[in-house]
Amino acid sequence: MTPPLHRRAQRVVLSLAAAAWMLAPAAASAANATECTGVGLCYCVNTDFKDAIAEKVDYFRKTIAAERAKGKAIGYMSVPLSSTGGGYFNLNREVAEKIKERVEARLGPNSAWLLNPAAREADLPTLNNARAGQGDYLLMWTRILEGPKALGEDFDFIYFVGPSDFASFFGLTGKDDMDRIAAYYDERLAKDADMKRAVERGLTKTAFRNYYALRASVAFSVGAHDEWNVIRVVNQRRRDDKAFGMPNQLPVMFDGRAVSSGESEQQVTGGNVGACKAN
Repeated sequence: MTPPLHRRAQRVVLSLAAAAWMLAPAAASAANATECTGVGLCYCVNTDFKDAIAEKVDYFRKTIAAERAKGKAIGYMSVPLSSTGGGYFNLNREVAEKIKERVEARLGPNSAWLLNPAAREADLPTLNNARAGQGDYLLMWTRILEGPKALGEDFDFIYFVGPSDFASFFGLTGKDDMDRIAAYYDERLAKDADMKRAVERGLTKTAFRNYYALRASVAFSVGAHDEWNVIRVVNQRRRDDKAFGMPNQLPVMFDGRAVSSGESEQQVTGGNVGACKAN
């Protein structure tokens, strides 16, 4: 039976509406934008994260202020976290926590506090089904590092993680180190579901062994290169500022030792620094 005219018209309208919905472009995601900091470094960031970044900057500045009120020297730890090149993020996060404990124990937990960027409190939220990228995180950490006056005034020292720090975590002795790391890989893989998923995504035993034996250091970290340059600029600004001057530059340590002025004043290749590229 042929349906009444008004019902056929209604169906046509509904069909056209459905077709228009399917052909319409998807809702536009937040655009990337170039954000610059007080020390003159710029990053390409997802504008969805601007409020979250501002909240984290405020949170860590308040945390730092609370620790300083206890009379502590405040440090910042630069540590490789990415899983690129054979690294495993969850492991790097654990190593970072151990390094924080060891550095604070070395200096005295009543006298020093080290900001660990791998702490879960530093994680930016997932927004609109998108995860924050390195540009977003580097904007956040640069603003925290440079401080309100872009003089790094919230910090007293900077600690860049090196190979000896990772060697200590694995208990390496200088004998059969790569074999020990390979054995660690097998032991952890047997009980770590997240690591099993990392292996499914391409993490191999050889890459893991080679990374932690030969490259586990800020020297191979994209983000750490940016952080090094942030501190270099901060110290340059301190040297030029009458309230600070050369004697009050931020001390910088790498792999547990103080770096020389020649090292600390040297610029390195930037990692995430740069304006957004036009499509």
